[in-house]
Amino acid sequence: MEGEDEGPGTMIEDIVSNGVDDKRSKPIFSSEQMDVEAYASLYSGRTKITRLLFIADRCGNQSMQLEALRMAYEEIKKGENSQLFREVVQKIDGRLGPAYGMDQAWVDNVDRRAEQRKEKLENELNSYRTNLIKESIRMGYNDFGDFYYAHGVLGDAFKNYVRTRDYCTTSKHIIQMCLNAILVSIEMGQFTHVTSYVSKAEPTPEALDPVTVAKLRCAAGLAHLEGKKYKHAARKFLETGPELGNNYTEVIAPQDVATYGGLCALASFDRTELKNKVIDNLNFRNFLELVPEIRELINDFYSSRYASCLEYLENLKANLLLDIHLYDHVETLYNQIRHKALIQYTHPFVSVDLHMMASAFKTSVAGLEKELEALITDNQIQARIDSHNKILYARHADQRNATFQRVLQTGSEFDRDVKAMLLRANLLKHECNARAAARKCL
Repeated sequence: MEGEDEGPGTMIEDIVSNGVDDKRSKPIFSSEQMDVEAYASLYSGRTKITRLLFIADRCGNQSMQLEALRMAYEEIKKGENSQLFREVVQKIDGRLGPAYGMDQAWVDNVDRRAEQRKEKLENELNSYRTNLIKESIRMGYNDFGDFYYAHGVLGDAFKNYVRTRDYCTTSKHIIQMCLNAILVSIEMGQFTHVTSYVSKAEPTPEALDPVTVAKLRCAAGLAHLEGKKYKHAARKFLETGPELGNNYTEVIAPQDVATYGGLCALASFDRTELKNKVIDNLNFRNFLELVPEIRELINDFYSSRYASCLEYLENLKANLLLDIHLYDHVETLYNQIRHKALIQYTHPFVSVDLHMMASAFKTSVAGLEKELEALITDNQIQARIDSHNKILYARHADQRNATFQRVLQTGSEFDRDVKAMLLRANLLKHECNARAAARKCL
């Protein structure tokens, strides 16, 4: 393997350190089964239940599934969503014993109180409309939105929250309306609404405190993530201030900000952006400290310790596939990160030994060849492969010839400019100009 600027010995030592012999690599976090209870404790409200049910539906471990269902059952009974309760009981199907069966008395009690509450809210709202009290009407629609949200009727909750817009009298009222609409839209998976209401809230900076700004950044990041706009998503998560803390657990945990932002940045940022916007970002560092695995894999990627970086990713994969917002993007993000690592590995060299490179990436030479062929075909790597000798030869531009061409071009431009200056000087000396010609004509 030959480097362009450094001695071969130095470069080979650096590459060997990327493989199995890396003595400087940090310990890899083991890919243990997710601690469902610890994970669920990061969230509150409806998203806690939704995430638990998502884990139960997608994990292949029965004990984890039953643990998630048990916690979802207990959490639902703290609220008023009787329909979701029935669904969870059906999923449990008696596997947790009689204590987690259908509590018909609880369901009837919740439904009865819901009817009474709804009737009371309708009477109050009709009274407010009759009296034309804008603030009371706004509060009435908000109460209806809260009521429907608590009972899982998200479509009606969204409609009532949005109806408050016509009765908002201050910027704070508009912000509250937008945050409510964003919350319900995220729960419904309607991320076009999320983007719309984030843009409605942002033009009122005088009413935006740091916590609200952080919430809007997170919501926008989730919308971009859903739309597979990973670079935009990374920027939003990276701009999220530490003020977020645990103030938005009904949507996202601070650990998620680190995970989503870190992976999207790795997949979409170039090396300079990764250094300036992620590693040197003091605000984002606060989030990364909560998820050491993400912090270490980012540092490993930037330091070209690819084997360690990819091992972190592999260990994280099983749990990331159980994340309600990230699961659909894991394969794409992982492929993009791996492709960037392959490109970054080959960039400094004129030739690369595929056996050594395969060792660094913990793969077979045949598998590596296929990956490199795809990147070369896609014009992401300028190189050709010697399949017989298993060597990758880079097609770098001839720097020597390019330099000579630039020197010749610069010389030609200088010669032309000097001749033009001499011509102008002679014309001025002999007073051969347009004004003199005009006077002679007169």
